[in-house]
Amino acid sequence: MSTRSPFAGPSLDPSRKVTTSPQARIRTLWTRLGGSPPGRLAFSRALGILVPYSGSIRPRVEQLAPGHAVVRLRDRRRVRNHLGSVHAIALANLAEVTSGLAMIYALPDDARAILVGLEVDYLRKARGTLTAECRCTPPGSAREDREMTLEAEIRDGEGDVVVRARARWRVGPVQAH
Repeated sequence: MSTRSPFAGPSLDPSRKVTTSPQARIRTLWTRLGGSPPGRLAFSRALGILVPYSGSIRPRVEQLAPGHAVVRLRDRRRVRNHLGSVHAIALANLAEVTSGLAMIYALPDDARAILVGLEVDYLRKARGTLTAECRCTPPGSAREDREMTLEAEIRDGEGDVVVRARARWRVGPVQAH
């Protein structure tokens, strides 16, 4: 077993030039850490380092596979609004990171993706631990730019859908600089 920290190395240091794709880094980290609860916590923290704004809500990645992601958000004061429920933008952030993980995990290494639109329907107040899930058909290749719309649903502890979001991602080949 390696004693090397999952946070160490060029894959998490934004000041160093990295030759591996973001999706390859995500897959490597998940393969290394995703098999146990402490590993999933470490992966989730690493994700927060890789994607600082998404990390601000402290999402907990529970499942990750090509075209599928399940991410939890614990209800706490930091993500609440003045009405005592989870803030709308924290919910949008959760939907975006969940859809992005489902798609990016499946992308070929010579592809890239960027969010170009997010439509969110808030169906009821969101309270308690929330679970977001996204399933999508991963792109087979990324030879030319195209848009993909992914749907993420966020459920409360009772299993009721509190948010339904549609994230539009532009997927295409890596652009030479």
